Amino acid sequence: MKIAMTYDLRKDPLYSSLGEEEAAEYDSIETIEGIENALKKLGHQPERIGHIQNLVQALAEGKRWDLVFNFSEGRHGRCRESQIPALLDAYAIPYTFSDALTLAYSMDKSLTKRIVSAHGVNTAPFKVVEKMEDLFPLHLPFPLFAKPLSEGSSIGIHAQSCIRTPAELKEVCAKLLTQFQQPVLLETYLPKREFTVGIIGTGASAEVIGVMEIVPRPNMTEGGYTLNTKKNYEKYVDYILVDDAEAQIAAQQALLAYRVLNCRDAARIDFRSDDKDIPQFLEINPLAGLNPLLSDLVILCRLKGIAYDELIASIVHFASERVPQAAKHELSTAGV
Repeated sequence: MKIAMTYDLRKDPLYSSLGEEEAAEYDSIETIEGIENALKKLGHQPERIGHIQNLVQALAEGKRWDLVFNFSEGRHGRCRESQIPALLDAYAIPYTFSDALTLAYSMDKSLTKRIVSAHGVNTAPFKVVEKMEDLFPLHLPFPLFAKPLSEGSSIGIHAQSCIRTPAELKEVCAKLLTQFQQPVLLETYLPKREFTVGIIGTGASAEVIGVMEIVPRPNMTEGGYTLNTKKNYEKYVDYILVDDAEAQIAAQQALLAYRVLNCRDAARIDFRSDDKDIPQFLEINPLAGLNPLLSDLVILCRLKGIAYDELIASIVHFASERVPQAAKHELSTAGV
């Protein structure tokens, strides 16, 4: 199959003015090369397209593909991840991962929590702060945890994110509101184990790959799984496959959330346990990172003995169910 690749490259000139944290969600060239090489090994013909402006130009020139391997984060607005899927839907071109609707509401952590909690997924009490006047009255006990409402990759999460006093609350929220120009999500602080759950498939075929616990080392800051921690995970955390009763609850809850949110092909869902050892939903990543070395979903697969190329093949396999019949024949002859 001819497969276009849509993505946002961190070093693209379009993003040259962004700081390190602002560009954290965008991909490195290693990720692009890793996916491209995997697609070639599967017998496909990948074509690098890049960000949405390049895609618009390619479509205007009349280019078409059997499938688009989309892992673009987008640039502007809280629906930024939905831009390329919506455009591809308009041209009836199938693509990997979730559709525009799922990607849109998954960017809003409070909306996602409301949806999954209505279907029985455990979520910790939370409050959305759109302006400083929203802080009080505060009906949540300290300690609290604060983060931007619509960011990923631990953007906006630092050692100060764990809040213990009203003074800290005002300081942290004021800083986040100013820096990110979006609401702040305040959550009851969850002090126990942290899990990430990998899921692959679509609808009834979706299944849990495994549950990975993120175990902090003594030198990890109280702020938790920050951007710096992710970049230097070998220094700050240990990743361990777990399958005990608590982890199984996280797995069951993750699969329920995945299906409720209509995710497709693959995703990663994060949980942290409360003081009663009950895993609570944090957020879902329907466009989970695919860096061959650093991304959590890839690390989880590696611990399970699933090679990177096998992960990419599985994503393409499930996405191929949305490919027209003629291209599916070509897909089958490629051995997928």
